[in-house]
Amino acid sequence: MKVVAPFCLTVSILALAGCAAVQNDEIAVKTATQAVSERDGFKIEAGTSIDRFFVAYDEADLALSPMSKAYRGIRDEDYGRWGDFSDAGERAQYLLLQTAAQEMRESYDLATLSQEDALSYRLFDSMAKRSESLWPFRDHGYLFNQMTGAQSRLPAFLIGIHQVSNVDQAHDYVSRVEGLGEVLRTLTAESNDRAERGIMPPDWVYPYVISDIENLLSAESDNAIIEDFGTKVKGLDIDDAAKADLEMQVDLAWTDTARPAFENLLAEMKRQQAIAPTEDGIWRLPDGAAYYEALLASYTTTNLTADQIHAIGLREVARIHGEMREIMQEVGFEGSLQDFFEHTRTGDQFFYTSREAYIADAEARIAAMEQKLPEYFGTLPKAPMVIKPVEAFREKSAGKAFYQSPAPDGSRPGTYYVNLYNLRDMSKNELEALAYHEGLPGHHLQRAIQTELGDIPAFRRFGGVTAYTEGWGLYSEELGKDMGFYTAPYSDFGRLGMELWRAARLVVDTGIHHKRWSREDAIAYLQKNTPNPEGDIRKAIERYVVYPGQATAYMIGKLKIMELRQLARDELGQAFDIRGFHDAVLESGPVPLSILEENIKAWIARKKGAESSMGQ
Repeated sequence: MKVVAPFCLTVSILALAGCAAVQNDEIAVKTATQAVSERDGFKIEAGTSIDRFFVAYDEADLALSPMSKAYRGIRDEDYGRWGDFSDAGERAQYLLLQTAAQEMRESYDLATLSQEDALSYRLFDSMAKRSESLWPFRDHGYLFNQMTGAQSRLPAFLIGIHQVSNVDQAHDYVSRVEGLGEVLRTLTAESNDRAERGIMPPDWVYPYVISDIENLLSAESDNAIIEDFGTKVKGLDIDDAAKADLEMQVDLAWTDTARPAFENLLAEMKRQQAIAPTEDGIWRLPDGAAYYEALLASYTTTNLTADQIHAIGLREVARIHGEMREIMQEVGFEGSLQDFFEHTRTGDQFFYTSREAYIADAEARIAAMEQKLPEYFGTLPKAPMVIKPVEAFREKSAGKAFYQSPAPDGSRPGTYYVNLYNLRDMSKNELEALAYHEGLPGHHLQRAIQTELGDIPAFRRFGGVTAYTEGWGLYSEELGKDMGFYTAPYSDFGRLGMELWRAARLVVDTGIHHKRWSREDAIAYLQKNTPNPEGDIRKAIERYVVYPGQATAYMIGKLKIMELRQLARDELGQAFDIRGFHDAVLESGPVPLSILEENIKAWIARKKGAESSMGQ
């Protein structure tokens, strides 16, 4: 569910955001709200340039989402608000996108636009159509789960995103803590309603969610939110009495509003746990098969069926197994591939004994990679990146690693979060590939560059296409080998293990949600076919159960990028330039895979034209 904010029935974009540039173009805009019918919505005056159209849409969209503003580093009068988490709020944001897209189609002729504006038109149109395809299933998601559930996502937002650089922002933090009450009551009621209609996660999800909530409620002194607020307030240039007053305010907000809402949520989660289903796939939901088909199309931006994706996964698993056997021979291991898997998943030499050692080695890998980047990239990110362990309150339920983009104003670096809850789930062999995927040249490089593309519409700078973004992350792992890294055989085995992991995802994700595999069936497949530790395997399968379809995007996207790189090599021969290829991939921002292919073919044609001109 997206976060949206209530606002008046019909307002201009000027009232929403006071954008002077929009005022100069005299754009009159009506934004969709819960009270506006579908025939109303987003309107512009005739003759408005398409770049101003996108500015107007962005301002209207931001007005609906205080959280999106905060992620972008915008700290205005909405900084202390969460927004409207109700169905009406979600509908408002959906109608805004759909009516804006229809207005664009009626107001602009694609054939007359510049190349860059035409690309923006097509990307906005594609974004709206993906949203439209998923709208019939908007209530099929699990609001509270171990991956993206609001019980941990909202506290993590306060800790990781809400900055306190002055007293006003401290008051905004207090306001958000107080506002947790209304948000959680809304989501708890919605979760209850979905449960009554059979839309619930499997029973094993609930202990994770309950643990997250109890970690916040059972802290004997300050919980993670109160502790974070205290740390941030200590950095303010105010006297001790003023700091104490602020800390008292946040304590009251927690005690009077947030805590009762978390207690009510806890009771509801325990109630649902007693009646939760045991089947794992979304095939059991109303229209579950159609829902999964729509998810696959949205995440991969292809028309591949579940059966086709399953077959690709089996093919790639077999290929990677063959490359792994070559490393077995290199290190002199005798036995089967499964024996080698057991050796690497259980040997003490393959695991760290301290969190500090893991972080230090990850930082060293990133530093070495950073020195090599100019040889392979013409465009490099300006924003710095830091590596942080996942916060204690959510590390038991969170995934093994993830990335958070930098703020465009430079106030927040890119952050690579690594989950060190159980060091036996974090193999030394995989550290290098994981660092390249989440950091450089992976997500940080791609998403920081995207954020820094100041001359494209905001929906492209701050939006995403999963197959592109995660495909790039996986491509970056193999690119590290091309760049001369993975010099130790076991580290290269770890790289292959990470790629194998993404290939196997194609098998188990479709297995669970299309072929009706159980969680235990999927776990058994990964135990037989991958070297990952049991805890890692179990957590991954549990992720795929509550986040259906998303995991298929990685390998599908990576295969397309590799295919296009080989096409460029074949077409250009000695004229192929890896730096130019990477820039051609990155400088458009995220795009569907079909458009990425068009972009690369156009780059190849330009290179050929330039070579031809030089030869005359």
